[in-house]
Amino acid sequence: MEYRQLGKSDLKVSALCLGTMTFGEQNSEEDAHAQLDYAVSRGVNFIDAAEMYPVPPRAETQGRTESYIGTWLKHQRRDSLIVATKIAGPSRGFAWIRNTPRIDRENLEAAIDSSLKRLQTDYVDLYQIHWPDRYVPMFGATSYDPAQEHDSTPVAEQLQVLADLVKAGKVRHVGLSNETPWGVGEFVKCAEKLGLPKIITVQNAYHLMNRSFETGLAEVCHHASVGLLAYSPLAFGHLTGKYLADPNAKGRITQFANFGQRYAKPNVPAATGEYVRIAQEAGLTPATMALAFARTRWFTGSVIIGATDLNQLRENLDSAEVVLSAEVLEKIESVHRLYPNPAP
Repeated sequence: MEYRQLGKSDLKVSALCLGTMTFGEQNSEEDAHAQLDYAVSRGVNFIDAAEMYPVPPRAETQGRTESYIGTWLKHQRRDSLIVATKIAGPSRGFAWIRNTPRIDRENLEAAIDSSLKRLQTDYVDLYQIHWPDRYVPMFGATSYDPAQEHDSTPVAEQLQVLADLVKAGKVRHVGLSNETPWGVGEFVKCAEKLGLPKIITVQNAYHLMNRSFETGLAEVCHHASVGLLAYSPLAFGHLTGKYLADPNAKGRITQFANFGQRYAKPNVPAATGEYVRIAQEAGLTPATMALAFARTRWFTGSVIIGATDLNQLRENLDSAEVVLSAEVLEKIESVHRLYPNPAP
């Protein structure tokens, strides 16, 4: 397993990170612990969670993912692991998390204390804002509409509270998620101007059918030394090819109504078919090719993988040793030119 430094921090993380959003919904506590044990045995030292997990989010299960990690984490050597979690932002109707889950002092302090209690640890290595406090188009929306702007906590104020959490020893480093080039730039600028903690990562969707990071965000993150934590590298299972073979195949897309609508777009099946073909011609599984592609981009800090069983996890982790040939990469580019970002 390769290990990479996140930004200019002291965190060296495995190139593959174990995502945990299935823990507590599709995976039992026993399943979760088995996945964690296996991932660590294969060299993974990076675990990503969130206070709103598991998905799909429900009041009955909220926080269960962190709790399952916590009952495992308390038996581990804490300093050998990099544990990340996230605070939920506003505007998505999750009133059961907190009445108004804003990114302000009251909510940040309540969120980190609850996460630490569930995780059964004194600190997290990386604390991320799951999505912005302000309005931005996200989760499949692609067009910015200024008419949707709403009151939000200033970036400087958010950073000041995060600085206090760092001083208190509850958080080592801070990051963002589902952010835009403007947002990353604003957080970096405010941190430099006010002497506050600098973000070291941004966790955004990145995969063969959504390479939008490569434009504005790649440039901003390069100059700011911010690493990408690539989530959904298999596009909710589409890039495994299983939904081409069987549209009703078992997975989150078919198991949960109205889930993953960002992938219900016209060119997704055609693009998926082309990527599956390229992988098979190269003697690779489609999942292995997709994960190897995301892992080997110059801007990627770590790729967040998820699985519902150990066989899936094993295949995903096997991709850590795969380097795609120049021929395969050129074929991928030819499909990208034909179907650019069909699932942004």
